[in-house]
Amino acid sequence: MKKFLAIAILFFSIASISAQVAKLPSTQLKDLEGNTIDTGQLSNDGKPIIISFWATWCSPCKKELNNYAELYADWQKETGVKIIAVSIDDQRSVSRVAPYINSVSWDYQILLDANKQFAQAMGVNNVPHTFLVDGKGNIVWQHNNYAEGDEEELYKELLKIKS
Repeated sequence: MKKFLAIAILFFSIASISAQVAKLPSTQLKDLEGNTIDTGQLSNDGKPIIISFWATWCSPCKKELNNYAELYADWQKETGVKIIAVSIDDQRSVSRVAPYINSVSWDYQILLDANKQFAQAMGVNNVPHTFLVDGKGNIVWQHNNYAEGDEEELYKELLKIKS
């Protein structure tokens, strides 16, 4: 019995350590106006943030962010969420970001990660890759790739953490 209890305590200790929530790493990115933004300081007055990594050459990325755009006003009203779209377009394609944003009129904060510094720090291997950050800056959920309807799963997770 003592052996079982010791194993159970060890298991739950390991589980609680692995369940610790990660914080946003600090890297320096530019917004579309050329301002430098420290990703470790991203905040939304205690409300959730959705960070979506995308690229102009990625059709699923654009589909995902266009679908978010249709729901964004309702999500903001209900949860106060802020969406930050982080482009990983490199030096060859980063010039396409602003014209694309202007053509779709996304009401998101757009950041440029041409060197993929933030993407690497967040463990992003391919796009789209979406993270949900709670009001305290903890990464509480993430999803890689996109299929129609994934925004519903994100919304459910968002409702779990709304302030």
